[in-house]
Amino acid sequence: MSAKHPIVAITGAMESGSVSVIQALERIFYRERVKAVYIDGSAFRRYDRTAMRDEVRKAQEEGRVLGHFGPEGNHLDKLESLFFEYAAVGRGLYRHYLHTTGQAAKYGQTVGTFTPWEPMDPDSDLLLYRGLHGAALVDDIDIAQYPDLSIGISPNANLEWMAKIQHEIKEKGVALEDAKTALLNRLHDYVHHITPQFMRTHINFQLIPLVDTSDPFGAEAVPSPDECYLVMRFAPKFLPDFIPLLHDIPGAFMSRRNTLVVPSSKMLMAIELVLMPIIHNLIDDSRQLRGITDVPEDRGAGVLGLVE
Repeated sequence: MSAKHPIVAITGAMESGSVSVIQALERIFYRERVKAVYIDGSAFRRYDRTAMRDEVRKAQEEGRVLGHFGPEGNHLDKLESLFFEYAAVGRGLYRHYLHTTGQAAKYGQTVGTFTPWEPMDPDSDLLLYRGLHGAALVDDIDIAQYPDLSIGISPNANLEWMAKIQHEIKEKGVALEDAKTALLNRLHDYVHHITPQFMRTHINFQLIPLVDTSDPFGAEAVPSPDECYLVMRFAPKFLPDFIPLLHDIPGAFMSRRNTLVVPSSKMLMAIELVLMPIIHNLIDDSRQLRGITDVPEDRGAGVLGLVE
């Protein structure tokens, strides 16, 4: 952890609501004039898309499971090195994994490849990571020790599976049986390498459906925001003042002394209210240590390194 160069890490799958957290943080960054550098966890995959297919096939022939959840499919050592360097001096090397044709066209490359490693802009207030390993602890690699704020997007399993399967079928044209097989192949690594991180995160956000999701492989539509509640769990150090939150967020209530529940239609509002004072304090302390007293009005207009 570094008060001078703070790190915020969001751990969780895209389908779990991390987009809403990113949107809330971008609004906060704009108001607080925070210039954040964005790091996508996909950039630390060990293989590009073509090579990964070959490695997965080879692993299956050898009776092994290889995927992006486990350490074998990722450069967790490089991610830890980046966090260490940024916490120390506010710099580091990063790259992009190109998910879409739009991203690939921007760099003149093909989808599923990596851009070259390059140094990040040294003039930033905060590093924002979103990926699967922001609180990872594997052997002697301890990524969890670095984030000043660690956010877990911990999914309801059946809701997560429904969203993932329907995305694979509708967006990628994957057959249902192939989508099922892919999920089952990832389950071991998910249980052993993803879920343990949510006990190390400072705040967890979890969407809970209020409709029947007992068969995530069926044809039922993925629950809409109006059909879910957002459960927010806080570690002791990050317990908020719940009284104003209960007053300001319609329909909010506490289910435990460290847990706030809100209608997910109010998710963006609730996340902003919870994270705003934390980010404000991180940035205020950082700027004091760096001797920054005058912040330009246009600072924080975007997130550095965010690929559209």
